[in-house]
Amino acid sequence: MSETALKPDTGLDPKRWKALVFIALAQLMVVLDATIVNIALPSAQVDLGISDGNRQWVITAYALAFGGLLLFGGRIADLWGRKNAFLVGLVGFAAASVLGGAANGEAMMLGARALQGVFGALLAPAALSLLAVMFTDGKERAKAFGIYGAIAGGGGAVGFILGGLLTEYMNWRWTFFVNVPFAIVAAAGAWFVIREPAEGRNRSSLDIPGVLLSTTGLVALVYGFTRAESAGWSDGLTIGMFIASAVLLAAFLIVEAKVKAPLLPLRVLTERNRGGVYLSLGLAVIAMFGTFLFLTYYLQVVQGYSPVKTGFAFLPMIAGMIVGSTQIGARLMTRVAPRLLMGPGFLVASVGMLILTQMEIGSSYTALVLPALLLLGLGMGTAFMPAMSLATHGVEARDAGVASAMVNTSQQVGGAIGTALLNTIAASATTAYIADHAAGATNQQLLQSQAMVQGYSSATWWAVGILVVAAGIALTFINTGAPGASTPVASGGGKDAENKLDVPVMAH
Repeated sequence: MSETALKPDTGLDPKRWKALVFIALAQLMVVLDATIVNIALPSAQVDLGISDGNRQWVITAYALAFGGLLLFGGRIADLWGRKNAFLVGLVGFAAASVLGGAANGEAMMLGARALQGVFGALLAPAALSLLAVMFTDGKERAKAFGIYGAIAGGGGAVGFILGGLLTEYMNWRWTFFVNVPFAIVAAAGAWFVIREPAEGRNRSSLDIPGVLLSTTGLVALVYGFTRAESAGWSDGLTIGMFIASAVLLAAFLIVEAKVKAPLLPLRVLTERNRGGVYLSLGLAVIAMFGTFLFLTYYLQVVQGYSPVKTGFAFLPMIAGMIVGSTQIGARLMTRVAPRLLMGPGFLVASVGMLILTQMEIGSSYTALVLPALLLLGLGMGTAFMPAMSLATHGVEARDAGVASAMVNTSQQVGGAIGTALLNTIAASATTAYIADHAAGATNQQLLQSQAMVQGYSSATWWAVGILVVAAGIALTFINTGAPGASTPVASGGGKDAENKLDVPVMAH
């Protein structure tokens, strides 16, 4: 056994808490960027002359590059070093943001968004895997992942607030430029503070067939759902994309089972607890992203809120997430099994979603939206916290990057599916309502608003069901118990057996 394993007090990185600040800042930048552009999009569309048909690509270009390249980014972090990948990801993301803010036309904007996605796919798994290898003490790991989980869950809502403020009081271009100070502070801090354990580096060669199959398979899947939203589920190209995705991802799994140095070692995916995390988290994000979209439109279009007021309307959810993650999740994580935090967390969130199914044109924010958002945030914050930690539970240090990438992949793909699936359900319900009530309507504007709210309500019922299923998966798939002792364990070593991040949280 190594000397660091025998001396817990000296075995931990003395700068790990400072490192967490900069890792969390980088994660916040990536997560909020998924939503900050939504509020700025109408203004940017007019300025740059982007057509209605192409405006969705400002969102989709980012999601496709990010979701498609995450596994590749995670493996690069394992091979190249997480700190190196983290720094390059930050610098590249900032440069792409400058291009987006300076865009003078549609092509430059879409290119910048895709480039943001590419560097985000390198940055996000590097950030999470750095936490996994730096925090090896059970109780400390719980606190660190509590903070990270709150940011990962609440960053999207922060994006709405920041996007509203910048768009209304400055200019839509600042929704891009704002990333630059985030990146500079995070990169400078990481350069001086982060000391990555050298023993966990993966020295194997890169699995090129795996990279090509996984990237094209995930891009086809995300694009299929995105196209379904605009062209319909029966569209030939939509169906073709889903078939291509299934074939490519099946081929990817076959290749991974046979190659010597796989991009995604199947041991990462098939472990029961990690599999349960990836699946339940992906489903929960499907429900959550749909809600972000509906509530934004409901508050702005139906209730007449300004972008800033809409952003601040999401504050209770952020507060709920912070409380759920840092006060409930982090405090209980070392005492109870993670399924007893994740399952009930998703169920509490589903109750919040259930309240939102009752929204009407004149619904009170205080009586309906506020309690719904608080419950949604509280539940998601409580569930995200152990999920983020368990995602790298028991994994070998050399696979920490790719295990972390799988969490981000489930979130990104879940977000793309959620936006497309729930939006399509809402649109169908809205059309059906108008068809049923058009004959007797005297006020067309009122009918349109009522139909819109009916559509949102119908889709939210689906979100409730999806969260209940996520809770069921968490409660049945995840079977690890509460952690025992919280003695640090060395995360490095020569042999595979010594190279595991099966630290105190292994007994979750």
